[in-house]
Amino acid sequence: MRADGLARVAEIVAARGALVLSGAGISTESGIPDYRGPSSAGRERRPITYQEFVRSEDARRRYWARSFAGWPFMEARRPNAGHRAVAALEAAGLVDGVVTQNVDGLHQRAGSRTVVELHGSLREVRCLRCGAVEARAALQERLAALNPGFVEAAPRYAPDGDADVPDDVVASFRVAPCAVCGGVLKPQVVFFGENVPPATYEAARDMVDAARSLVVVGSSLAVRSGYRFVLQAKGAGKPVAVLNDGPTRADGDADVKVEGRLGELLPDLADLLL
Repeated sequence: MRADGLARVAEIVAARGALVLSGAGISTESGIPDYRGPSSAGRERRPITYQEFVRSEDARRRYWARSFAGWPFMEARRPNAGHRAVAALEAAGLVDGVVTQNVDGLHQRAGSRTVVELHGSLREVRCLRCGAVEARAALQERLAALNPGFVEAAPRYAPDGDADVPDDVVASFRVAPCAVCGGVLKPQVVFFGENVPPATYEAARDMVDAARSLVVVGSSLAVRSGYRFVLQAKGAGKPVAVLNDGPTRADGDADVKVEGRLGELLPDLADLLL
């Protein structure tokens, strides 16, 4: 059954012009946990919302303390075989690009060139007052200087790049302001409760319009911001393939669905085509 499904996906991709829509499931084999996949079972953790971050200084302190603890872990993540397979298919001219729901930058590190990051990137921060952008690595250095006695957190990490930190450590954590105007810094990611920037959505929508097919990899599509591209492709009569380790919102929409680990499925797919 799996071999037949992959063969059908290969037929779709072989026609060229495929667009990959990726989610957290492609990065779990790089060590990054997800929110909704099999590895998330039993994990009780609610990510910060945009409204909390903007309104509460305490919420921002908690976020940045956890982000400071989690950044070295995220920086150490590397692309896995699934990311590399997607990049190889793009290099061969079979895949036109990637729309990703991930904020880890691993597609680019693997060599993918045309990538729209639907939910932004952890690699930059932006000032909410003046709009100045700073590299996250540079901010890490400033946070380290402000918090020389910081105690490392327990190794429990989240998809958005932060980690659990004891409350007493959070309470004493010093947050770095914007280096330009002293305003509030926010990571360049779309928080829960925040809208995808219109320009980003339009870029992704245009890529779906231009594609001949859509291949969903590693996403449950529980979030509407991803699932609407499946509906867009289906509405235009384009084939949709889904590869995921578990059920997805698009299982009933897909022309073909293959279940399994992306680090195995995607290299196998590339082997059929390259």
